[in-house]
Amino acid sequence: MSTAAADLDVLALRAQFPILSREVRGKPLIYLDNAATTQKPEAVLRALDGYYRLNNANVHRAVHELSQVATEAFDAARTTVAKFLNAKSDREVIFTRGCTEAINLVANTWGSDVLGEGDEILISGMEHHSNIVPWQMLAARTGAVIRVMPLLDDGSLDLEGTRELLNERTVLVCVVHASNALGTVNPVKQLAAWAHEVDARILVDGAQALSHLPVDVQDLDVDFYTFSGHKVYAPTGIGGLWARYELLDEMSPWMGGGDMIETVSFSGTTFAKPPSKFEAGTPNIGGAIALGAALEWYSALDLPAVHAHEATLLAHGTALLNDIAGVRLIGTAPHKVGVLGFVVEGANAQDVGTLLDMHGVAVRTGHHCAQPVMERFGVTATARASLALYNTTDELDRFAQALRSVVTMLS
Repeated sequence: MSTAAADLDVLALRAQFPILSREVRGKPLIYLDNAATTQKPEAVLRALDGYYRLNNANVHRAVHELSQVATEAFDAARTTVAKFLNAKSDREVIFTRGCTEAINLVANTWGSDVLGEGDEILISGMEHHSNIVPWQMLAARTGAVIRVMPLLDDGSLDLEGTRELLNERTVLVCVVHASNALGTVNPVKQLAAWAHEVDARILVDGAQALSHLPVDVQDLDVDFYTFSGHKVYAPTGIGGLWARYELLDEMSPWMGGGDMIETVSFSGTTFAKPPSKFEAGTPNIGGAIALGAALEWYSALDLPAVHAHEATLLAHGTALLNDIAGVRLIGTAPHKVGVLGFVVEGANAQDVGTLLDMHGVAVRTGHHCAQPVMERFGVTATARASLALYNTTDELDRFAQALRSVVTMLS
């Protein structure tokens, strides 16, 4: 264990998450489904409860005190997100329901405005369905062509093959920052530079990155960056899109309604400037406030120690799984976040997950909304143990012990 990892008081962190003290099937919960959603600390629960309990009112609508307080908290959350991503301005941050809506927003605005017959969209072979399907739908409408960046056998992106696919017809590159199925961390900054060399834009799915990696959109030099709050200790139903302001300013609005307009008459409508242009209707006010609280809570931690602790967990978990006969890891790239996808020889992934649950161990099973990944590695599904800062090596030891029992039972 590194010195930085040893400096992290994981037990004190765990005490901030009420759900981690509960039992499942009569056994202490071992929660290893963090790539699906993370648990929420008291700071986030208090922020969400405080809004609805004390300050529930619509924002940007009224002069009464409740609305003013809610508006200030909502706007402050946008500023917190912008600071967390190192955006130039909070006007570059659009609140959405999450990463999926953010990607669909770009596809239905910028994509519809820009792409045409024969234009190429380059998508990596490890994408979540939310970064595949919207582009397929757009391609069907516009005549654009989807090209796929290949993967190596360890789950890394084939950079040589990717570079060969980039050409003057490439208009957009879509890539996940960290794969939810493999854990692979992609070289986003390098891909952005290559995309810009051919005058293409790059969109990054950051759903799995924010809770594991430093994210600086200016340093990465990307054009669009999407994220989901519930994977970084915030509630479900809130997330966002960061984009360069000049792109947002040029893009057409997607949904029409209240608060995204400048003027409305039956002779025509003019639209507000970003971010309002893309936030029609009453937003998820409580969710946005709680997202801000989550990012403030996370930013106040000793992040080098957090990252070192998670690296220790990943190394420990990898060694444990490699030591269990009949278990095969899917995704062994040298640069990974804490995702351990695996198969048990001769066993159905759902059976593995069901039996682990009897031991109080929560893992995900299935294709993880990444069916092309499963096809690439010749499996229909995996079991996936995914890690967060509140997990411990002791939990991983108990998980491995439970998995050995499951393998024996299923063999």
